[in-house]
Amino acid sequence: MDDIFIVNDEQRAILETVKRFVEEEVKPRAAALDANPDPEASFSWEIVERAHEVGIRQMTLSEEYGGLGTDSLTTSMVIEELGKGDLGVSVIFAQTLKIAQIMQQALNDEQKSRVLPNFAADPRGMLGIGITEPDNASNYFIPYPTPFRTSAEKTAGGWIVNGMKHFISNGNRSTFYLLFVQTEKGKPMAEGATCFLLERGRPGFTIGRVHDKMGERLANNAELVFQDCFIPDENVVGEVGKGFEVLGNFFPQSNAYAGASIIGVAGALHKKAIDWASVRVQGGKPLIEHDGIRAQLAEMQMLIDASRSYIHRACYLADNQHHGWDKTLGVLPKAMASQAAWKIATWTMEIHGGHGYMKEFGVEKLVRDAAAFLHSDGVNRTLFLKAANFMFRK
Repeated sequence: MDDIFIVNDEQRAILETVKRFVEEEVKPRAAALDANPDPEASFSWEIVERAHEVGIRQMTLSEEYGGLGTDSLTTSMVIEELGKGDLGVSVIFAQTLKIAQIMQQALNDEQKSRVLPNFAADPRGMLGIGITEPDNASNYFIPYPTPFRTSAEKTAGGWIVNGMKHFISNGNRSTFYLLFVQTEKGKPMAEGATCFLLERGRPGFTIGRVHDKMGERLANNAELVFQDCFIPDENVVGEVGKGFEVLGNFFPQSNAYAGASIIGVAGALHKKAIDWASVRVQGGKPLIEHDGIRAQLAEMQMLIDASRSYIHRACYLADNQHHGWDKTLGVLPKAMASQAAWKIATWTMEIHGGHGYMKEFGVEKLVRDAAAFLHSDGVNRTLFLKAANFMFRK
């Protein structure tokens, strides 16, 4: 059934391209890459290069730069389709697609001319955003009144940066980053941080370890290490000390994209549950003919549909805020989708019985992936608190 938010043939054509890409390029590789014991080797440049060839990697860029100029609603649909094939693949492109959108709006003309043509032309061009630190993660959502540990001192012509970021999606793969650094001492991170444009290979900037994760393994998360790294004034994005205005002003739908990734996993789990219930016989008839199982499959469908509609509403209103945007849409859809996906994951494993615990059936991988977004893009409990602050603080 078509989603009611699909309104034109162009969207349908894009999604058909993405579905073929998932079937031909992602699903045949996903299980083997996920099983690789080396987390860095779980990443596939072949998938990235093929995504470039069919126009997925760069689709949020405007046509001026060789993209499709996809809006946030269409982009969320693409991210969900990728998530049905593999969560990690969805994440690496969701990060790149959303940061490309931010850059087109937040960078000045000189910065855009330096970054966007090179990114668009590079078949391996990926983007990352450096926020999370070992001591500072979801507390920047509230925000807790503490500064970032990664800090910058002003010097002639620029800034000297020292510190470390970790858990950074595409951290070891990106060619360009948006980096958030404390530039005003004594202020909380949401008030005294500056956003910098960072190029890969800048002296003093190195990649630390690649984190070995339980799930979402086809996406690399890594440490970004800064040792007296000089970043010039011309790489300041927006205004000094107002880094978080970059995200607030230019990308309210970031969390909804995360919800789209995880609801893709929920869809993959639901399909596995239906397929298994249709062939597994217990009590003399297929599981799907048992009322309890049939009702549970229907409840899964409800959770997916409701979460998807919430995500689509957030993405549409992020681009059309005059129709009724409110700030809770920037945090709650991901929390809802991740909770739904986790519930569907546990139910799917239960429907499979012992087979769900065995790796060869593929449920085990999806369960590990489903756990990722209970905390990724913000711990859910923190997001609920942030939404409550939006609702009840004058």
